Amino acid sequence: MGSKHASPGSKRSPLSIFVVLGLCCLFYLLGAWQKSGFGKGDSIALEITKQTDCNIVNDLDFESHHNDVGIIAPSEPKTKFFKPCDVKFTDYTPCQEQDQAMKFPRENMIYRERHCPPQEEKLHCLIPAPEGYTIPFQWPKSRDYVYYANVPFKSLTVEKANQNWVEFKGNVFKFPGGGTMFPHGADAYIDELASVIPFADGSIRTALDTGCGVASWGAYLAKRNILAMSFAPRDNHEAQVQFALERGVPAIIGVLGSIRLPFPSRAFDMAQCSRCLIPWTANSGMYLMEVDRVLRPGGYWILSGPPINWKTYYKTWKRTKEDVQAEQKKIEEIAEFLCWEKKYEKGDIAIFRKNVNAKSCRRKSSDMCKTTDADDVWYKEMEACVTPLPEVTAANEVAGGELKKFPARLYAVPPKIAKGLVSGVTLESYQEDNTIWRKHVDAYKRINKLIGTSRYRNVMDMNAGLGGFAAALESRKSWVMNVVPTIADNSLGVIYERGLIGIYHDWCEGFSTYPRTYDLIHGNGVFSLYQDKCELEDILLEMDRILRPEGSVLLRDEVDVLNKVKKISAGMRWDIKLLDHEDGPLVPEKILVAVKQYWVVSKGNSTSTDDE
Repeated sequence: MGSKHASPGSKRSPLSIFVVLGLCCLFYLLGAWQKSGFGKGDSIALEITKQTDCNIVNDLDFESHHNDVGIIAPSEPKTKFFKPCDVKFTDYTPCQEQDQAMKFPRENMIYRERHCPPQEEKLHCLIPAPEGYTIPFQWPKSRDYVYYANVPFKSLTVEKANQNWVEFKGNVFKFPGGGTMFPHGADAYIDELASVIPFADGSIRTALDTGCGVASWGAYLAKRNILAMSFAPRDNHEAQVQFALERGVPAIIGVLGSIRLPFPSRAFDMAQCSRCLIPWTANSGMYLMEVDRVLRPGGYWILSGPPINWKTYYKTWKRTKEDVQAEQKKIEEIAEFLCWEKKYEKGDIAIFRKNVNAKSCRRKSSDMCKTTDADDVWYKEMEACVTPLPEVTAANEVAGGELKKFPARLYAVPPKIAKGLVSGVTLESYQEDNTIWRKHVDAYKRINKLIGTSRYRNVMDMNAGLGGFAAALESRKSWVMNVVPTIADNSLGVIYERGLIGIYHDWCEGFSTYPRTYDLIHGNGVFSLYQDKCELEDILLEMDRILRPEGSVLLRDEVDVLNKVKKISAGMRWDIKLLDHEDGPLVPEKILVAVKQYWVVSKGNSTSTDDE
């Protein structure tokens, strides 16, 4: 028979049950907080948001025009939180790391080319900003000043002290605008070029700087509304490309070596080598032939520095008269073979102009490249051959089509589209694309009021299409690196015909830039494009590497794909919103908006330990 009275503990009061449940919830939340990387357990990440510009999140207008879209798959595994990488990876460039480079031959600069890690060696952590990192100066002040803490390398201030490249003052670097071949300033140098090249009327819009140093040429061309793409290798001139991007100048890590440049043919209106030390006569003139491939018909090539003005400098260069004279003669012979005409030589500068077509060129068929697609360049070997120009019917006709002067060029119908050379794109669809992107960008500006301001100077479009996003955003306050994925339809030639700049890239690999070099990253359909090609996590970690602290992300894609992206990026120290399409919740395409949180490496710590 059972007892009349219940034994102690067999019955609990409601209050005690609530206390137990409350304690369970509290400990769960504390554990999640620590695991998220924002608790004491994270010894490398030092949150110092109180010292930074907190207006970015406030300026993101999430609610007025859009509805927040929840994650649809609650049964998915819990969010994975990514730890910070070791301090030694602060300036990590996955495909141009020195240790990896030294495994490759030095011949033709092969060791300075892209050599990406295999999948099993990729980092799966967040690249930390250095201690003291500060949001860069806004353009145009950024042209002249860079915080030392952001790029803490002083070697150029010593090595180039007499050439006016860069000076160290207090906690900043100052860029006086000088260069090896323009110690009196880039403006004076550009003024001399302008006596030959028509900078003022919009004829020249896109330029290429081979071996750019700290990119002062490109920095000072910007005020003339000319976009210069600069490149230099990651070599003993520490962080020159990093300096360029920190200043707000388009640049990539790159080299003229054995692989073709990642640009389409007939892309640039002008190219220059200012003491770039590229051996132009080597390999039967192969490097000049590659410049010829990317130079537009009627475009200009500038050579300043050796061997120009050899009579004055041959002793300084520690070379014989005969040697440097023979080098200049050989360069001029190659230029003549390419149908370039020398327009100017005075002092340290020589200027050549490429013919507008090949009608008057006397070349053998054996001299011409045999490839059927001159824009198929990704990891393709460079060859000592001449890229054929499109046929013309008149002596003064521009091969490939004449371009309008900028800014009319931006929305004029590109010749490639007018001639039906872009698969699936008609005049009507091109104009419709422009209309759509103006609408999209208007919506972005309502979401984030900083878009279109100089706060976002360095902008990237990960899947640029016809360049509609960059065109709608076009302003002297910012520039856009238009990336055309190697697995997407090839539209990069159209982008350059519009007077914009860009590059081919495979997002399964690291981008050719330093960490923290872009203020705003935009991607349209990029994760749908790559979801069966490589890990979405790898692409997002690469985006985080190149995005500056407090930089922003805008992704437009199908909702199912963006839910996957949101799940991954929730563990990356990003503040995220998933929003409806500007046309309403019934549209399956959504917009993911994110802001990268400000955090830096903590002095004396590394990722080897997480606990205090």
